[in-house]
Amino acid sequence: MFERLALHGGLLALLLALAALFYGGDMARGALWGLSAEAWFWLSAGVAVAHQVYVWFVWRAELHHRLITRLLGEVWGFRLFAVDFSTLLLARVLVVWALAQANADTLPWAPPLTRAIALALAIPWLYLAYSVLRCFGLQRAMGRDHFEPSYGRRPLVRQGIYRYLANPMYTVGFLALYLPGLLLRSQAALLAAAFQHAYVWVHYYCTELPDMRRIYGEKAP
Repeated sequence: MFERLALHGGLLALLLALAALFYGGDMARGALWGLSAEAWFWLSAGVAVAHQVYVWFVWRAELHHRLITRLLGEVWGFRLFAVDFSTLLLARVLVVWALAQANADTLPWAPPLTRAIALALAIPWLYLAYSVLRCFGLQRAMGRDHFEPSYGRRPLVRQGIYRYLANPMYTVGFLALYLPGLLLRSQAALLAAAFQHAYVWVHYYCTELPDMRRIYGEKAP
């Protein structure tokens, strides 16, 4: 249940310290809906932490103790988790967009350049979205394999973008978080995206990778 949790906490503390170190200057300019850009920045970090800690608890509680399905049932246990997972993930994106709006026009790059970079990042993200819907499945992407033991007997997906990348959800999926900062030219939103992108790899190494090795055995990466 608590495997690599101390490491998770230590790496999170390091990332928060680095974010505080780099945050400042033009990143603190602006406000939206009565909240300063700084407040939106730390809110974006807080939502990311809440999401990943929640996923850690549910995945581990279900994988090791079947706690969620014992309390809520086989069907509703995963359904309610999926709603919570999706809500928190959407909140992560929306808060970064709000931060980008609050801190807009602080990135000293020409708009054509930032739009070109945004387009370059959007293309692999769209391929990932297609691959998840067509090959991987939304439920599996949210961790259905922690709830249903039969997933451990299934082969790992090697179609679509999964043919080229072992973990495109984190490699490519989080590129979408850079789009608000690029399109609205916000330094603070780009730093928030970088923090979330780095932090999701903490989740992968400390939570998902050990879980995959328990679920899939020798097939796990």
